[in-house]
Amino acid sequence: MAPTDETAQVAQQASPFGTTPPSGPPAGDAAAPSGRMPRWLPRAMVLALALVAVFQLGSWAFHQLTSLLINILIAFFLALAIEPAVSWMASRGMRRGLATFLVFFGAMIAIAGFITLLGSMLAGQIIKMIEGFPDYLDSVINWINTHFHTDLRRVDIQDSLVHSDWLRKYVQNSATGVLDVSAQVLGGLFKLLTIALFSFYFAADGPRLRRALCSVLPPARQAEVLRAWEIAVDKTGGYLYSRGLMALISGIAHYILLESLGVPYAPVLGVWVGLVSQFIPTIGTYLAGALPMLIAFTIDPWYALWVLIFVVIYQQFENYVLQPKLTAKTVDIHPAVAFGSVIAGTALLGAVGALIAIPAVATLQAFLGAYVKRYDVTDDPRVHGHRTSGQGRFFARVRGLFSR
Repeated sequence: MAPTDETAQVAQQASPFGTTPPSGPPAGDAAAPSGRMPRWLPRAMVLALALVAVFQLGSWAFHQLTSLLINILIAFFLALAIEPAVSWMASRGMRRGLATFLVFFGAMIAIAGFITLLGSMLAGQIIKMIEGFPDYLDSVINWINTHFHTDLRRVDIQDSLVHSDWLRKYVQNSATGVLDVSAQVLGGLFKLLTIALFSFYFAADGPRLRRALCSVLPPARQAEVLRAWEIAVDKTGGYLYSRGLMALISGIAHYILLESLGVPYAPVLGVWVGLVSQFIPTIGTYLAGALPMLIAFTIDPWYALWVLIFVVIYQQFENYVLQPKLTAKTVDIHPAVAFGSVIAGTALLGAVGALIAIPAVATLQAFLGAYVKRYDVTDDPRVHGHRTSGQGRFFARVRGLFSR
């Protein structure tokens, strides 16, 4: 039987090994798997969207609660600062709640008395400046008329000021800004109340808080947490009490100077200099000395110069003599580390970070000191900054040059 054309084509396409290759799947069946969505893709998309939503919600909540978290942080450090006094009273048989209330009550009385005295001093100075302003203006006008040959009068200047446009606009802006100032004052009072309440509960319920925190940790972690808490109490309380003692010494020293010069309100100014210079880092000394210098200048410009000289000299005495002795056992950190911590705290939390930076760094340094292994330093002159061999070669070369 003669082979047909179809059988010839099949023979030509046959494999040399005698088997025919398998035929491929139909075109319609091959396109079906490639066009179907994988089963894991919708779940992955839903999970990614859920993670983004959770992140956005957490970021929004954190930004909304930032002010509250900062207030809680301030309250926690205040509670650590008064913890030694509260614990001392509690060890004598007094309830912690009553002891905390007595500490807060004493602090509030001291702050209220200081603000009252400072306000009365400033009010008296402002009234005195307002009463003496016409005479001062007359002296300025007479000096201008004498040296520049003008014919100015105080009445003309007063009329021009009263009928000026900028004064009218200033009064209008001040009237519209009263509501903003009132809102800021109310917000500040609310923040102070929040901080006081949280610090009261942290100090009064300190043992209960520690017990609740340790109940969710294993025994080894509990010991570490309690040790860190104790170090934080010691460093924060020591920092506060040492600063308070230095503020007392500074206030007494400046009071003696101002009283000897006859500057009014010397007791209040002494308290002002002591508190501001000790509890406002870095720039506190300059802020503290500005007010007594200004008041002394109104009496005699030379008195202001004497106050400036005394402030500078006392600051050096405090930095190099008084502060190392008082803070050696409480907040023993290097001055450069303290300054850097204040700068970092200010960058992170503003004025709050500047206040709590030093006790926080001192606590961290004391806590990590137990885990850093230290070794004996070799008796090498280079440790003390001496380079005997290099110096010997240098001086030998110098002597060789001059001997030629």
